[in-house]
Amino acid sequence: MNPFAHFRESKNIKSLAFLVAATFVAAFGASGCDKLKARDLLNKGVAAYRDGKFDASIEDFKQAKDLDPTLTNARLYLATAYATQYIPGAPSEENIRMGDQAVKEFQDVLTADPNNLSAIDGIGSILYNMAGTPYSREKFEESKTYHMKHIALKPEDPEPYYWIGVIDWTLTYRSNLELRGKWRLANTTKTLKDDDPMPPQVRDEYTKENGQLIDEGIDKLRKALELRPEYDDAMAYLNLLLRRKADEAATPAERADLLKQADALVDKAKEIKQKKMEAPAKS
Repeated sequence: MNPFAHFRESKNIKSLAFLVAATFVAAFGASGCDKLKARDLLNKGVAAYRDGKFDASIEDFKQAKDLDPTLTNARLYLATAYATQYIPGAPSEENIRMGDQAVKEFQDVLTADPNNLSAIDGIGSILYNMAGTPYSREKFEESKTYHMKHIALKPEDPEPYYWIGVIDWTLTYRSNLELRGKWRLANTTKTLKDDDPMPPQVRDEYTKENGQLIDEGIDKLRKALELRPEYDDAMAYLNLLLRRKADEAATPAERADLLKQADALVDKAKEIKQKKMEAPAKS
């Protein structure tokens, strides 16, 4: 038996172990270096974003995301930068692409972190902006689902209740205008103003189509005000939804009562806004 055989075997094992360790350190070091570069690019992108250099910030955030896919903030900032570039209603392909990219990046965040409120709110917001022009009821409804998700995760926040109310008003107001317009086309010799009571047949159709949305919106806006009593924007939209509720009223007395409630909210919202305007002047 060769007395050096065991020595050579032991030496080979040690060499292999050293090689494996060196490879691990090199890989870990490269990974760590990429993570540091990603954070530097994230900071650079944030600075560019704050300076209004959105195109430059997008490139920085994209590189940061590629270097470190686990860097959630890079993905959030990238999505936000796309959303900031989106112009509601602009019909260009580039503008639509910006909106779609924002949604995609936010959804990628949710794939890794389904409860990320920033991504949930981001999708709800960009879908709402994209739904207006051209009008898309489907996008408004999809936007609402993300505000519902926020409520399920954090029911003490007033904002998602407010946005559901805004969406419900938007949908029911458009339906109101469409049904009144349809009636006018069929009754060209008669007059029907936007604030007149609806003819009974139109009212019934409107209630059937929109009654549930109106009630939902009123309920959500009242919840927002319960959570934030000085929420003047919520008061403004509650006023508008009560006017849509008044169009469902079967009697003049019921309609008058709903319009009175709406008028009171207008006065209260104005009072709160005035106080807010005076507060900075006093300080």
